[in-house]
Amino acid sequence: MQTITRLEMLRISVALLRQPGKTLALVPTMGALHDGHLTLVREAQSRADHVCVSIFVNPAQFGPNEDLDAYPRQLEADSALLSAAGVDLLWAPPVEVMYPAGFATSISVAGVAENYCGADRPGHFDGVATVVCKLFNQVRPDVACFGEKDWQQLAVIRRMARDLDLTFPEPDRIAGIATVREPDGLAMSSRNRYLSPQDRAAAATLPRAMQEAIARIEAGQEVPATLAALEDELLGAGFTSVDYAELADAGSLQRWDEPGRGAGRLLVAARIGGTRLIDNMAVRGNKA
Repeated sequence: MQTITRLEMLRISVALLRQPGKTLALVPTMGALHDGHLTLVREAQSRADHVCVSIFVNPAQFGPNEDLDAYPRQLEADSALLSAAGVDLLWAPPVEVMYPAGFATSISVAGVAENYCGADRPGHFDGVATVVCKLFNQVRPDVACFGEKDWQQLAVIRRMARDLDLTFPEPDRIAGIATVREPDGLAMSSRNRYLSPQDRAAAATLPRAMQEAIARIEAGQEVPATLAALEDELLGAGFTSVDYAELADAGSLQRWDEPGRGAGRLLVAARIGGTRLIDNMAVRGNKA
């Protein structure tokens, strides 16, 4: 595996990987890799001839009171995992390469970015959209793989790609890969390592309570009351707050007070100890 930190070398290496007529997949990450990331790598390998993984802890998507400085950085260990997984190229630019002196451009996506994490973390999705657009332009992948754990992020990236005519990758080749979960159902996340043993045990309430809420919604129970009960269950289990628990259209992310047509998504963000956990699950909408 080749590790690259400078843009000019990246372009040379990408051009070589593409010869003769080979395809390239991108897996963007912020490092601190776990099996969820490696699942994305395996999916990418099934979709393209070569795979590039990026590791960049993006300061533009962290707010002033968020965990940028504390975010785990373990490039050597991550590199070993990726090499063992058969990744061809690791793109690990320093901040000054991704955001050189005088950098003054930001991408803002309306609509899908405005609610949920977008409302709770102002500017977060501007940072996500900007860095992902840069990664697409730098690597020019044929397909890019993202985890579905951050469903809103996936929706933002797809909207940006459509709106800006980013044909590398084409919008329909931004692949959403199913969330990888721990044996107790908790979605894998680099932030799970922040949890104390007691909080980690309580955190398993999140996916279980979501599944129960979905069963009640699909059985015809009222959505507002079901979501209120979900919040109460999380708070009773030891979560300190619930940022949101909403039922929404899976594509537009418009809130549903009752199941609408097509596919829905239950979106939840909640805090336990000092850690903010997010999760989402599919909900059947009305067929009519």
